Amino acid sequence: MPLQYLTGLTAKPRTRQADLHIGVILTLVAGALNAGGFLAIGQYTSHITGMVSTLADQVVLRHFDLAAIAAISWLAFVCGAATTALMVNFLRRANVGNVYAVPLLIEAVLILVFGAFGGTLQKHELVDVSLAVITLCFTMGLQNALITKISRAEIRTTHLTGLTTDMGIEIGKLLYWNRHSEADGRVAVTANLRKLRVHATLIGSFLAGGLGGAFGFHYAGFISTVPLALALAAISIAPVLNRQRG
Repeated sequence: MPLQYLTGLTAKPRTRQADLHIGVILTLVAGALNAGGFLAIGQYTSHITGMVSTLADQVVLRHFDLAAIAAISWLAFVCGAATTALMVNFLRRANVGNVYAVPLLIEAVLILVFGAFGGTLQKHELVDVSLAVITLCFTMGLQNALITKISRAEIRTTHLTGLTTDMGIEIGKLLYWNRHSEADGRVAVTANLRKLRVHATLIGSFLAGGLGGAFGFHYAGFISTVPLALALAAISIAPVLNRQRG
């Protein structure tokens, strides 16, 4: 049963439940890496808006080394997303049964690499920390593109701005008073409660992941990346094991 469940998370026939469950898992991972990574290397790695703002600030302040790091970090996120798109489209053309397993496995490996070598970094040491930031930015881009493709662009996992905006829109619809919609033939304003629940769940998952990641990095250090990598590896390997068992 657990093997079938894990296989269903990335299976080609998609359901809303599977989309939500894989979204929650990846949001937990993103929250943990973003918050925990900040404690480890002193920078958030999924906040692309902040990176572009940092780039602008550092250029004006003539801190061109820091501006270069921000620009390369942004580019790493783009490259991560592009890598997912390339892999998924290639695997689809090759008629591979589960096209989402490979990007997940690569993400798991990258997280393990960060955990293995991150312990040697000196906090805020420019070159080493920059490499760690770039690795995590690439990983976040890889993941966000993956869940975008899996959920048909309905779910994002590495940032909360869009989710929070959409949740606010649905709350506004929920609070709206349709006074004369039936009498004058106007269409009533109604909230999409399913979307509201999904957005709230994902935001809560990111917060929970952030708390867990911050706690783990603060008390256990870089070894706290291992459970995250193992969870993603289990999801990516499950389809292969399920086929062998069948």
